[in-house]
Amino acid sequence: MRTLALLIFAALLPLCSLAQSPPPLRIGVIGPFTGPSSDFGVHMLNGIKMAADEVNAVGGYLGRQLELVIKDDRADPETGLKLATEMASANVVATIGYCNTGVAAKSIDVFQAGKMPLIIPCATGTGLTSRFPPRESYIFRTSARDSIQAPFIVNDIVSRGWDRVAVFADTTGYGEAGLKDVEKALAEHNLKPVHVARFATGVQDLSGELRTAKAAGANVILNYTVGQENAVIARGRQALNWKAPMVGAWTLSFPFFIDGAREAAEGALMAQTFIAEPSNERRSSFLSGYARRFNIKRIPVPMAAAQAYDATYILLYSLFGIRDGNLSGPAVKAALEGKHRVYYGVVATYERPFSPDDKDALTQSMLVMGVVKDGAVTFAYAQDAKRNLFVQRKL
Repeated sequence: MRTLALLIFAALLPLCSLAQSPPPLRIGVIGPFTGPSSDFGVHMLNGIKMAADEVNAVGGYLGRQLELVIKDDRADPETGLKLATEMASANVVATIGYCNTGVAAKSIDVFQAGKMPLIIPCATGTGLTSRFPPRESYIFRTSARDSIQAPFIVNDIVSRGWDRVAVFADTTGYGEAGLKDVEKALAEHNLKPVHVARFATGVQDLSGELRTAKAAGANVILNYTVGQENAVIARGRQALNWKAPMVGAWTLSFPFFIDGAREAAEGALMAQTFIAEPSNERRSSFLSGYARRFNIKRIPVPMAAAQAYDATYILLYSLFGIRDGNLSGPAVKAALEGKHRVYYGVVATYERPFSPDDKDALTQSMLVMGVVKDGAVTFAYAQDAKRNLFVQRKL
């Protein structure tokens, strides 16, 4: 059964001559499809593939099939930079990509200098969409930047009465940027961390840092790390028999944490834009379609898949605003920033996701707090589950 978005998309397509075989429309895709961040990179890619398959099934873009130019950055900044340069000569209309803030930060200058639109569906570092003046920027995003995730998390912590915060942040670009946003959010409540732990990715033991945080009187642990280090923290806390709750950004919903920490992950809280429960027709259709397409019962990182799926449709809906066939970088940028037909997405309803002055499609009002329960992520608050019956709009 087709989704409402797909039916609208199909209605936009004109009748094309069967005698013609126009060239495909090429869309770049860059992400970590192998390596330490592949657990969410693969599902970002799958979300894009699913949207592209749906569009191609109803005739593509003005009769042109979508062709994905896929490149694996392996979560390595130097590789990401090299691939950005390669994409410049790949004849793509735009690129959807990057899961890791550090990799994206190393690469976005290439897209900006080349006037090549980039839509980031996963990486959340605040600086990615603020490095360039908004009206000049070619960098767009459909994930929730850390400057809205961090205050959302901190506000929830404070509302629960947890005021002695230990921050555990890795030394990647993601951890560095996230720490700054957390410290800024805490300062809004006249708070400072009672302990800050910094560590490299891949660390296997953080018991020393945990003992120090416990001795400092911390009553909550706030994580900003991208991989299995979240599980290391949870297991270390468990070994100390320390009951301080764990809270963090969206990476606490990843398999590296939930499967790696097992029972130690139970009760952890994290910011989410999309929780994989069939709360309305759009989300039900997306979840069932994804399960059939990729032969899995549960999406390991639903946010990565949903945000990338929406990013693909936002791009295509925007391209229909181009009336003269000009698919140059500046023309595609202007189309993304302009007003087009409403896209009823999975994460949100997008009336005007971007503008010349705003390159972030998501706002804090779209966030909900998730909680790990019985090895899966669900809603931490009953009112959020009720609110999730209606897909949110940008405020």
